[in-house]
Amino acid sequence: PRSNEIGGIMGELTCFKSYDVRGQLGVNLDEEIAYRIGRAFAQAMTPATVVLGRDIRDSSAGLQAALSDGLRDEGVDVIDLGLCGTEEVYFATDHYDADGGLMVTASHNPIDYNGIKMVRSGARPISGEDGLAEIRALAEADAFGPARSPRGTVRAEDPRAAYAARVVSFVDPGVLRPLKILVNAGNGVAGPSFDVIAEALSDAGVPFTFTRHHHDPDGTFPNGIPNPLLPENRAQTASPIIEAGADMGVAWDGDFDRCFFFDETGAFIDGEYVVALLASAFLSKHPGDTIIYDPRVIWSTLDAIATGGGVAEPSRVGHSFIKAKMRKLDAVYGGEMSAHHYFRDFMYCDSGMIPWLLVAELMSRTGQPLSTLVAEMRAHFPSSGEINFKVTDADAAAAAFEAAYLAQAEGIDRIDGLSLDFGTWRVNVRQSNTEPVLRLNIETRGDKDLLQEKVEEISALIRSV
Repeated sequence: PRSNEIGGIMGELTCFKSYDVRGQLGVNLDEEIAYRIGRAFAQAMTPATVVLGRDIRDSSAGLQAALSDGLRDEGVDVIDLGLCGTEEVYFATDHYDADGGLMVTASHNPIDYNGIKMVRSGARPISGEDGLAEIRALAEADAFGPARSPRGTVRAEDPRAAYAARVVSFVDPGVLRPLKILVNAGNGVAGPSFDVIAEALSDAGVPFTFTRHHHDPDGTFPNGIPNPLLPENRAQTASPIIEAGADMGVAWDGDFDRCFFFDETGAFIDGEYVVALLASAFLSKHPGDTIIYDPRVIWSTLDAIATGGGVAEPSRVGHSFIKAKMRKLDAVYGGEMSAHHYFRDFMYCDSGMIPWLLVAELMSRTGQPLSTLVAEMRAHFPSSGEINFKVTDADAAAAAFEAAYLAQAEGIDRIDGLSLDFGTWRVNVRQSNTEPVLRLNIETRGDKDLLQEKVEEISALIRSV
């Protein structure tokens, strides 16, 4: 392999992560590397046709063009979706029976970053040793030779109407009652896709009214990078909800594969309660079905699944693990507290548009405001939310936690990190895969004082290592 200042010494490509490609522009990602990834994807996956899409970042069009050139130089035909969301690439890969899909996006990363998300046929994930390592090795070797003849073709397609119909198919328009909904696209790519979904709802007679906020895509992100998970960003959605008198608020990240909820008071709904709400929504229609959940904060979700008569199955955190388990068990829904939600009838893929419709349908069926739907869960199962600690030695910090608490635990599992159940409270500690960070989640059975006590106690231990 030849040396490449951008890629790294002797062609090493540090933009490859566990599940996708992410990098800083001009540091470990550029158009030349995207071209190599396109050719590598073609050689590793041997596709005949591939779907390509991109987000609104200023660098995305150039990276998409380079990917397209690389694919076409290997004889692959390209279906160009242009500006779209990640889930639209998933949908189009299946819809057009393509052999793969690539989405140029950096989602919620800083402005000088970008990346590539990849799937194979049927929108099945590519990750780790399951294809991604081969793509990386081929891209690093950069030994592709001349372009094939004939070169692959490129054609533009717009499957958005069909995509919107699939999204709307998850709810029964006849039960949806009048709701005012504030939507915040964060100047990412959610706006145009949402508008087509809203039009499909209107055509079906759904009596929703929408207030659109930061709706137009803008690659300069004049209101900041859209990441509603950050507490400092939540007022951008909460304040307009109150001003509009909305029944609910929804905000998306840059490529809208994650959505975030706010109730009618502007209060943010923590992700574990959204998983529980969606579990309830599905089990009301599919009693006895299987729900996949992540093991960080679980009690509210397990309660909802038990109440709904469902089967609860845990999975490691991460889209490839959850999608694989959903396929294995034919689960109707899988949820992560980080706001990724996966659906059997959406190729087992994650969507940021389906969840808010299901929550609106649940509100319609119960006649209850969102704050009421969540209040009981918050009271019965208060949680800390995920607390991240930057540590010098993550292994040592995790070992210190285990040494201090393992022997006292009534229940232990190591599905992802270490989870310990003490009866009245429960804790999960996980290490980051990519940085020296320890992630802490604590929940209790209705005891906020105990929650605060354990957060302070374990935080002090981690910081002392």
